[in-house]
Amino acid sequence: MEIILRPMVDDDRPDVMRIVRESAEFSRLDFEIAEDVIDDYLNDPVQSGYFVTVAEVDGRVVGYITYGLTPLTVGTWDIYWIAVEPEEKGKGIGTALLEDAEKEIKGAGGYLILIETSGKVEYENTRGFYEVRGYDVAATIRDFYAPGDDLVTFEKRLD
Repeated sequence: MEIILRPMVDDDRPDVMRIVRESAEFSRLDFEIAEDVIDDYLNDPVQSGYFVTVAEVDGRVVGYITYGLTPLTVGTWDIYWIAVEPEEKGKGIGTALLEDAEKEIKGAGGYLILIETSGKVEYENTRGFYEVRGYDVAATIRDFYAPGDDLVTFEKRLD
């Protein structure tokens, strides 16, 4: 299986939004915010401050990642969203997207990547995904999103 990574274009929007909608981890609010971010990126990639890369397998968009420079910092970047079609998980697509983003961030002078996610049980696999790829828990804020829903912030320092 060959994974092709490339910047998102307008024609990818329906596939990316479908992937977000089908992702068990994303709420309706997550979907709406992801949609706004994607639209900002597609309308003006430079001005938006976001980078969106899609993963294609056999001519189909099967995953995507959104990241950007953290405002008011020098060299700190955020990974905002990463999602892969449920039936394509476990095939290295998420890893390829994350590694590509890390390479691009490092190439842009980035030295620190932050990823925020939920502490809920439903996000256990997501947190494990980041840990296996060298991300450490930097902070946990209890009841951040809602009572019983902690914010877990991961960090990775780039060499």
